[in-house]
Amino acid sequence: MRHELPEEKVFKDPVHKYIYVQDRIIWNLINAREFQRLRRIRQLGTSYLTFHGAEHSRFSHSLGVYEITRRIISQFERLGDADWPKEERLTALCAALLHDVGHGPFSHSIEAVFDTHHEEWTCRLLLEDTELNRVLREVAADFPERIVSVIRKTHEKPIVVSLVTSQLDADRMDFLLRDAYYTGTNYGTFDIDRILRVMRPHKGLIVVKESGMHAVEDYLMSRYQMYWQVYFHPVTRSSEIILRLIFRRAKELYREGWKFAHLLHPLGRLFDGQMTADDYFRLDEPLVQTQFMMWTEEKDPLLSDLCRRFLHRRLYKYTTMDEPDEALLDKAREALQDAGLNPSYHLELDYPYDHPYHVYRPGGESGPGAQPILLLGDNGELSDIADRSEIVRSLAGIHRGRHHLYYPEDLLLKHHDRMPADIRRLFGLA
Repeated sequence: MRHELPEEKVFKDPVHKYIYVQDRIIWNLINAREFQRLRRIRQLGTSYLTFHGAEHSRFSHSLGVYEITRRIISQFERLGDADWPKEERLTALCAALLHDVGHGPFSHSIEAVFDTHHEEWTCRLLLEDTELNRVLREVAADFPERIVSVIRKTHEKPIVVSLVTSQLDADRMDFLLRDAYYTGTNYGTFDIDRILRVMRPHKGLIVVKESGMHAVEDYLMSRYQMYWQVYFHPVTRSSEIILRLIFRRAKELYREGWKFAHLLHPLGRLFDGQMTADDYFRLDEPLVQTQFMMWTEEKDPLLSDLCRRFLHRRLYKYTTMDEPDEALLDKAREALQDAGLNPSYHLELDYPYDHPYHVYRPGGESGPGAQPILLLGDNGELSDIADRSEIVRSLAGIHRGRHHLYYPEDLLLKHHDRMPADIRRLFGLA
């Protein structure tokens, strides 16, 4: 049952021009407080410290993923293709809209320290006593579980999962275009209209007509450029490192029994690993940044310095290394220790390569519901795009990034005259 609104709702959007809402359930989900919280979570975490325009939210991204999914389904229905299960329309739209509702402040940085994952929090916010859960249950008592099955990639119809999570999905298409728009990086754009026109449901899968191969090549090239020019930008990595160090230091102090001058609820529950869904709802970026401002006056010099660095954009500098010299790094740690610094917090070796971020995986990504990008020939045969495109084959290789060594240059300058010459050269202080 579609439960259509008496009048279509329209959002103006800089990426898709218009976002259309026809279903009362979708409208009610958008207005639920847990979804509105996404206005207070930046889409690109700390990238605004590198690209000043990157202030867009998970809220706008989630609406964009919904809109792309709506357009794809509308085309499938318009074509009258029997391979699309029409009864799954609302499930797919709700999953697309809600797929990121569990993201925390600054997204993946907080997950790394507290061993949490936004997908699990998404599921909790959908299954526990929340406004989102109550709205979903208006459809059916088991409807929240059906949405969760899409998020967890266990849904019985892989084609529904593929719309939201695959190598050519609504999520990736929206965040590439949206992030390119807000960071001002034109090489992140691609012809989404062409891609949507050539997508087809086929025997339980989503495939692309062979004539659309070059549009998909352009999409994958855009993905490659965005990861290495925006998402893995070394300055952004510096801000992410400092953010992780703040959370790590605060967590250490808390577990040692430190008496904070200020500790906002629910951060104590976060440190204890005892957060409820209501606690998580309260955890947003304004709260965390307010806490950081308070911690700039905390008596622990390490925590206060890290918070000042993050808030005032006094980030760690970096030097580039093709391959890390472990003996030299050990010597550098000793030099920092001798200078009264803390190597665990003042020296970080970073390699910007994360396993989930292959530009393309021939044969598909691992896990349920995954598949390669398949081309549908005029004869009805399917082939992996990597078997047909030299461009895709070249992009499918692992990108060998370079290591970056991060450190607080201002603190090192105070002691550089006591450091060995090779360590000074390592830090660019010679």
